[in-house]
Amino acid sequence: MQKILCLFLLTCYTTGLLGQDFTTKYERTGGKETVTYQECIAYYQMLAKRYPQLKMLQMGATDSGYPLHLVILSPDKDFNFESLRKKNKRILLINNGIHPGEPDGIDASMMLLRDIVQGKKKLPSNIVLAVIPLYNIGGSLNRSAFYRVDQNGPAEFGSRGNAQNLDLNRDFIKSDSRNARIFQQIYHLTDPDVFIDNHVSNGADYQHIMTLLCTEYNKLGGVMGEFMHKTFEPGLYNLMKEKGYDLIPYVNHFGDTPDSGWVAFADGPRYSSGYTTLFHTFGFVPETHMLKPYPLRVKATYALMECFIRFTSEHSEEIRRLREQTKNSVKTQTEFPLSWAPDMKQFEYYTFKGFTAGYKPSDISGLPRLYYDRSKPFERKIKIYNTFTPGDPVRKPEAYIIPQGWWAVTDLLKNNGVKMRPFLRDTTITVEVYKIENYQTPQRPYEKHYLHNGVKVSTSKQSVKFLKGDYFIPMDQEANRYLIETLEPTGSDSFFAWNFFDAILGQKEGYSGYVFEDTAAEFLQQHPGLKKELEQKRLQDSTFAKSASAQLNFVYRNSPWNEPGFMRYPVFRVIK
Repeated sequence: MQKILCLFLLTCYTTGLLGQDFTTKYERTGGKETVTYQECIAYYQMLAKRYPQLKMLQMGATDSGYPLHLVILSPDKDFNFESLRKKNKRILLINNGIHPGEPDGIDASMMLLRDIVQGKKKLPSNIVLAVIPLYNIGGSLNRSAFYRVDQNGPAEFGSRGNAQNLDLNRDFIKSDSRNARIFQQIYHLTDPDVFIDNHVSNGADYQHIMTLLCTEYNKLGGVMGEFMHKTFEPGLYNLMKEKGYDLIPYVNHFGDTPDSGWVAFADGPRYSSGYTTLFHTFGFVPETHMLKPYPLRVKATYALMECFIRFTSEHSEEIRRLREQTKNSVKTQTEFPLSWAPDMKQFEYYTFKGFTAGYKPSDISGLPRLYYDRSKPFERKIKIYNTFTPGDPVRKPEAYIIPQGWWAVTDLLKNNGVKMRPFLRDTTITVEVYKIENYQTPQRPYEKHYLHNGVKVSTSKQSVKFLKGDYFIPMDQEANRYLIETLEPTGSDSFFAWNFFDAILGQKEGYSGYVFEDTAAEFLQQHPGLKKELEQKRLQDSTFAKSASAQLNFVYRNSPWNEPGFMRYPVFRVIK
């Protein structure tokens, strides 16, 4: 009730300040300030009340307790996305404020949508805009003038961490936040052709106001990847050039100077554009430069969103066709890579406008420190290594089976529109089973998790009994790529890597050594092959040979008494 009253009072207050022209707080303060969460939502509520081509939906509560909204701008006042797709509309989904300390997109979107509904800007009839006004509400509410100490405005803004202190741009696969789970629902509701996640970059100093991270085209793959690299990205560069902006790929370079070039950013599924790639959307992360004045950054963000609209409208049919072709082809694709590595023999030249860097004694330490001399700008061709090669291929199974007890995983699959069906009765099936043989885990947590890496598995075929209610997931659907990258345990952003299955890594059953000694000795006598393996291992491993407990445990692990669920990955592959 208190939140509703607060929002009502803010609406009344903001209405009095704005009047009928819908001037934003950013404009009223001469580009010095950005809106609060409450002011942002109140502004869109007023726009939607005044202009029928605009509608705002309340999508669900976030970690902060406040709701996440979706603003839809549809020229023909149709807000049903299924209907819009049948009308052959191209849908752009714009996400703002994932890091509230980077509010450029928040203010730019408010002005862009207002200018369109007021007729100052034209939205092509084949385009629909879906805008998340402010995604990280918890971070926005945690407002200060002291976050992002290196950034040139605005005067005050929110923090990077959300209400759980999560970086939401690392949460798209693991979805620890309510924000991410609602985003997934928004994404699948809109099924956007183009996704734009507005950010502000840090790192080196240079002349460019705007840099652009396009989802890595090799990872996007196929006809969509080729179109992204050869048509979409250069098309945006040309359109921005017409507006007076020289784009450069996201400057993925920290510590030293970027003058000699850099490796393109490979956006894994934990990131927003990497997540949308799994479902065949053209994903982009615009990154304005933190050292540029806030008004210049907002203006550049506004201009780039105009370019996205124009390009998508002009290439509407091609974008539709490529997405449709990709959605169909992934259903029958038989092999998927799980890793990507930059090819350091391949690169492309881009025109980089930088500042001459140097070193001088630090006033803090007296030791050499990096600085950029803005009185010495330069322009030169630099190398960007933007070709990535696939690795660790995995063959698609006919289906996956997940026991219903792993509901934390199946709930996420359902939230992502995965088609699955429960067994109607207890069923025994011969399946391919993974055993986790080895993995590494860091000593410190990363975004609430101890992220596994270097995962090694062995495979075997086993007859497994599944219970009524366990899930059968056929691999003939548009979500195939998402399923492969989350359910294959060796994937870098798999659910196994993110600790969803850590319960299998702890042994629940065991033995008393002095009792099992006699049982194990008898078992070895009955199984000479295992006895020979034990002897060979003693010869090959001196540490093992000196450990009585290790040798006894070796027998136990290879005996029928060994706990079947220990280290057995509980996602099973159905193979023809």
